Amino acid sequence: MSPVKTQVALADDPETVHHARQLLRSGEVIAFPTDTVYGVGAHAFRPEAVAALYAVKNRPTSKAIPILVAQIDDMARVARQVPAIAWNLAERFWPGGLTLVLPCAEKVPSVVTAGGDTVAIRCPDHPIPLALANAIGAPLAATSANLSGQPSPTTARQVVGQLAGRVPLVIDGGECPGGVASTVIDLSTDPPRLLRTGAVSVGELASLLPNLVD
Repeated sequence: MSPVKTQVALADDPETVHHARQLLRSGEVIAFPTDTVYGVGAHAFRPEAVAALYAVKNRPTSKAIPILVAQIDDMARVARQVPAIAWNLAERFWPGGLTLVLPCAEKVPSVVTAGGDTVAIRCPDHPIPLALANAIGAPLAATSANLSGQPSPTTARQVVGQLAGRVPLVIDGGECPGGVASTVIDLSTDPPRLLRTGAVSVGELASLLPNLVD
């Protein structure tokens, strides 16, 4: 990939989201803070943008990329089947640290799912990714803002250390809390399956998912 000039912009600058919106809509990849670590993302419905995201991270194309949505209702835009339990879990734990795996909608490019039939969806508890998704009117294909195999960054400086020259914009929102990844539940299987423990404990899920399989 050809090197680009990387700009760092403050999250509280009113122009930052506007500039980020222009970049995302034109198929660019940008980095931003989230409620866990810094993420790097692209317009989820633009296959060429998601392909660029893989290139930015040196990420194997066999590894699917999660989708970040701005609100609960957006789940129906990226999943072709949304069971009642998915709505219940989203109402209880979104925005927050729970990722739901569901059968993907036809609108989701296969490059997002690495050719698979499911998609991982989360609504993050952070204003920047929510504002970005709202600004472009579409979900974000997003993952941690590091080169594949390297530590996940919790500051904009750390992002620049890894991705300078690879993304045109890094949004500096201060230090992210880091440390705790989201809990991942596969709702495409019956019974539902716990794929990863994280921010939401199994105990917290028990009342809604008594048949959860580890």
